[in-house]
Amino acid sequence: MITTDSIQTLRAELQKARDQKKRIGLVPTMGNLHAGHLSLLSIAQRESDYWVTSIFVNPMQFGPQEDFLNYPRTLESDQKALSEAGCSALFAPTVNEMYPEGMINHCSVVPADIACGLCGDYRQGHFEGVATVVAKLFNIVQPDVAVFGQKDYQQLAVIRTLARDLNFTTRVLSGPTLRAQDGLALSSRNGYLAPADRETAAQLYRCICQIADRIKQDDCDVHKIVESGKESLEHSGFCVDYLEVRSANSLATPSRHDKSLVVLVAAYLGATRLIDNLEFDVIAPLSV
Repeated sequence: MITTDSIQTLRAELQKARDQKKRIGLVPTMGNLHAGHLSLLSIAQRESDYWVTSIFVNPMQFGPQEDFLNYPRTLESDQKALSEAGCSALFAPTVNEMYPEGMINHCSVVPADIACGLCGDYRQGHFEGVATVVAKLFNIVQPDVAVFGQKDYQQLAVIRTLARDLNFTTRVLSGPTLRAQDGLALSSRNGYLAPADRETAAQLYRCICQIADRIKQDDCDVHKIVESGKESLEHSGFCVDYLEVRSANSLATPSRHDKSLVVLVAAYLGATRLIDNLEFDVIAPLSV
C-alpha cells in the first residue's frame, strides 16, 4: 500500500493502475477507522481492482461549535488496518493540500434540496462542505466506484444526487450500517460517550426499530407513533434534534401511497451527537 498526502503523487499512481486497465474504487473517510469502515472497504475491493481510501478531516463540513479540533486522528493505526485489509493506496492530504488558497474564497458545491431538513436544519453548511469535498475527491481520483455508509443516510442521498446532477461517471455504492452487539451503530463519535451513557445509547436503535414495527401495523398514526418515540428518548436522557419518518426514495414527507420508508433520528446524549436510521416497507396505506 502506498501512502501519500500529495494529489500529484496519487494521480501518478492512479495513472499506472489505469494503464493496466484496472478499475478504481474509492472509500472516503475521516479516519479513526472501525469495523464499519472496513466493511465499506471490502465492497470497494470486490467492485474494483485498485482501491483508494482517503482520510481527511474536512474543516468545511464542521460548524463553529462542532468538534473539528477534537475529532480523533489515528493515522498510524488506520494505516496498519488498511494495509492489512489489502488497500492499494491511502490518500491522507493536509488541509492546505485540499484548500491551498484557503476556504473563505474557495469554490463550493451547493447541494440540492435533499440536503434541506433533518441534519441540514441542525448543521448549517455541513452538506455544502460534504458536497464540496466529495466533488474534489471524485475529481482527484476519478473512481469507477465510490462506497459510502448507509448510517449517514441523508449524506448518502446528497452524494448520489451530486454524482447524478454534476455528471460524474462514478457509480455510488452503499454499505449497510454495522452495529455493536446491543444495536448501537458503529461510529467514530461513540468514543466520546461517557461510560455511563454507553448503555443508554443503544436505546436509539431500539426506538427506531419499535417505530418501524408499529408503523407496519394496519391503520397506524405515524405522527403519534413518532411523538411517543421522541418522548421515550427524552425520558431516557436524550436531547432529540429530530425523529422523523420519510420516504426512503426522496427523503420527502411520506404520502399515503409510499411503501418504502425510513425512520431517521439525531439526538445528543451528553455532549455526543448520535445519528441512526432504519429502512422498512409497509403494505397498508399510511395514516399521515
